[in-house]
Amino acid sequence: MVKGLTSIGRCCRRLVILAVTTFLLACGDNPQLSPLYDGDRILAFGDSLTYGTGVERQYSYPSVLAELTGLEVINMGVPGEESTAGLLRLQQVLAEDNPQLVILCHGGNDFLRKRSRETLAENLIKMIEIIRTSGAQVVLLGVPRPGLFLSSENLYGEIAEQMQVPIELKIVPQLLSDNSMKSDPVHFNRQGYAAMANAVFEL
Repeated sequence: MVKGLTSIGRCCRRLVILAVTTFLLACGDNPQLSPLYDGDRILAFGDSLTYGTGVERQYSYPSVLAELTGLEVINMGVPGEESTAGLLRLQQVLAEDNPQLVILCHGGNDFLRKRSRETLAENLIKMIEIIRTSGAQVVLLGVPRPGLFLSSENLYGEIAEQMQVPIELKIVPQLLSDNSMKSDPVHFNRQGYAAMANAVFEL
């Protein structure tokens, strides 16, 4: 009888270990950011959507995000930039600004100019690797291809899963689908950039 109870106990322990392991693996599918503290810096890195084309600089999403977080948010958006050019300048920007978190929003110009999907994916992965090597955390924002029904290109979700990066997939496509949030066909107005900042803040 004692042997039977011992076997049951061992079995239960194995089940508990299996359950805990499964839970931890499931948590890994939804990577979380470590907390940011007073004095930490956030780097917003990307193209015109980061720069804030269509509004005055103080209404760009990095400026609004700075108000929401109470932290310094450095706007390093370059209008018209493709991911290949972004990759080339990223390391120097990281060295100069030394951020604790980087918000990466790139690829819109690659799509507009019909650049290679594979090259964009490679550039984004390299950017994530460079950011992590610098010691900073990274968040990825998904961008859609031009089209009638907009949603983030699949490669963003694939990269986020592969690299275990927190990602926001919905906000940019949603805003690009809503003319009341835009200043022109591909850029946002004050309300649009504020909504973008709030989505990043919630993430």
